[in-house]
Amino acid sequence: MSRTNPRPSLWAGVAALLLMTACAGRPDHAVVPVPATARVLADSLTLDTTATIGVIGGIEAFRVAEHLATVVGTTPESRPPILVDGEQDATILVALDPLAAPRYGPEGYALRVSGDGVRIDAATPAGLFYGVQTFRQLLPPVTEYGAARPAPRRVPHVEIEDRPRFGWRGAMLDVARHFFEVEDVKRLIDLMALHKMNRLHLHLSDDQGWRIEVPGWPALTAIGSRTEVGGGPGGYYTTAEYQELVAYAAARFVTIVPEIDLPGHTNAALASVPELNCDGVPPPLYTGIAVGFSTVCVHAETTYRFVDDVLGHLAAITPGPWLHVGGDEVEELSADEYRAFIERVESIVRGHGKRMIGWQEVAAADLRPSTVIQHWREAGEEATAYEQQVILSPSTHIYLDIKYHDGTPIGLDWSGLNPLRDAYEWDPTALIPGLPESAVLGIESPLWTETLATVEDLEFMAFPRLAAVAELAWSPPESIDWGDFRARLARLGLRWTALGVNYYRSPDVDWRVW
Repeated sequence: MSRTNPRPSLWAGVAALLLMTACAGRPDHAVVPVPATARVLADSLTLDTTATIGVIGGIEAFRVAEHLATVVGTTPESRPPILVDGEQDATILVALDPLAAPRYGPEGYALRVSGDGVRIDAATPAGLFYGVQTFRQLLPPVTEYGAARPAPRRVPHVEIEDRPRFGWRGAMLDVARHFFEVEDVKRLIDLMALHKMNRLHLHLSDDQGWRIEVPGWPALTAIGSRTEVGGGPGGYYTTAEYQELVAYAAARFVTIVPEIDLPGHTNAALASVPELNCDGVPPPLYTGIAVGFSTVCVHAETTYRFVDDVLGHLAAITPGPWLHVGGDEVEELSADEYRAFIERVESIVRGHGKRMIGWQEVAAADLRPSTVIQHWREAGEEATAYEQQVILSPSTHIYLDIKYHDGTPIGLDWSGLNPLRDAYEWDPTALIPGLPESAVLGIESPLWTETLATVEDLEFMAFPRLAAVAELAWSPPESIDWGDFRARLARLGLRWTALGVNYYRSPDVDWRVW
């Protein structure tokens, strides 16, 4: 009498149990920021070397399609061809329709992957670009390896419709304390774009260094750029290099916001231009990290001619609508002197056709509604009286230079410690009591560089926390969930590894799962 071997069914049951256990708690996808709506289906689409990209929407859609081709193909030879008006034959279709603005808004998109192929729809080029970033994160992480050989890749069938919560989704890079070359800044821009961030605030001047060429004031770069924290060589951007960065960022839908910190944090300028000092005597260059000791002479007309020239030059080479004027940590002026200076600088900024941004201290001045306040400290009396739009940059949550924990080898701890979970679990609408959400322009995460000297340092302190900031700024509040985020982040870590990102393996995340 024959007997049926029970092992196949037994092992099948064990395998099913293991699969269920392994999948428990897994997200349906690993997209960060999490989309507003996403339906992931059971099937998948296989992309191979026969894939093509179709375009509807003219030259702006074509440029996004060119970017998409570099995402899909790791080499010029493996990039899929772009078919203009090739809707019938395309494997992937990008479609730009300005009439769809009521549905998608200025940065939203729809993404569908099915057995028929891939389709990305948006009302604006920015929306198309963000749809491409979502599609990119659905591709296997190996796609990011530049040396990877072309191979069939599976993409899950999905139906996604998405748009951001806030229009300002930013990071700030301090290039004054330590200088970073053009290619270093481009690296950060690329990583920001992957996470749908759209504002790069460049802190171009401080006590330790002046980092931008200004016609008519050659001493700023001849003298003020020559050092940095600890006495390193410093450096600066020529006008052409700055414009190169602006264009590079714009191609990735990132707007650069330049900052010249005034009237304090100005020792590099004071050391370069004697007339900015009330006594006419330039101080020595400075390489420490203490703050609050420097200020321009607010009673001298030369100071305002200087401010007008510097801000005018930046306005001329910065297409974006904002100029940041700092305004923080000024200890050497009276309250009246400070307010009068800020109000006059605001007029200068407006005279160059730009909107002024300042750190929260500028709220003490009588400002126009068009000015933007960047809130960075605990909410005080001035915060409850904000009459301008506000960018949220709470130092207790999203200052990227603050240590993760006591043993973090670089970084500062003046505002406490900022572990990954603290960067994610805070409510932007509750940060400032009484401030309506309509007044919140968005969120920006500053990366100060007193202790950060290399790109590896920047990446270690920025990631994974910058991904948390990106999700808070983009995703709807009902989708903010720590458990789901940390699971998706574990998979995103594989992509960062493929990109060579020196990210911190936070113990809040089980990076081994994937």
